Amino acid sequence: MLGIVLLVAVAVFLSTLFHYEGLRLLSLLANADVRNPQALMLVIIFGALALHIAEIGIYALAYWVGDVLIDAGQFAGSRTTDSLDYFYFSAESFTSLGMGDIFPLGELRLIAGVEALNGLLLIAWSASFTYLAMERFWTLQKSDKGAL
Repeated sequence: MLGIVLLVAVAVFLSTLFHYEGLRLLSLLANADVRNPQALMLVIIFGALALHIAEIGIYALAYWVGDVLIDAGQFAGSRTTDSLDYFYFSAESFTSLGMGDIFPLGELRLIAGVEALNGLLLIAWSASFTYLAMERFWTLQKSDKGAL
C-alpha cells in the first residue's frame, strides 16, 4: 500500500508542477508585446491542451508502474494488451469521463480517484488562465479601437 501511495504522491506532484511551469511560460508569452492577439490565444489554448495531454501521460506512466512494476492491481474490462490502454484510461479519469469499459482493480483504484480530482483542478486552472488571457486581450483590443 505504501508503494501506491508514494506513486500517487509523485504523480500529483509532477503533474501539478508541470502544469504550473507550463502556465508560467504561457503567461510570459501572453505578457509579451501582443501584435496578433488571436494567434496568441490559439497558442495559449493549444499550449494548455498540450499540458493536459502530457499530464495524462504522467498518470498513464503511474498506471503502468502500478500494474507492471509494483503489481498493485490490474485492469479489467474490454482491454487489449496495448500500452495505449493506460493512456486511454488515464484520459478518462483525468477528465472525469469514466466510461467504464476499462477499470482498475486493487490498489490501482487509488490512482484513478486522485487523478480525477487532480485533473479537475488542473482543467479549472487552465480555464481560469485562459479566461484571464482573453480578458486582457479584449481590453487591449478595446483600447486600441477606442470602442466600449
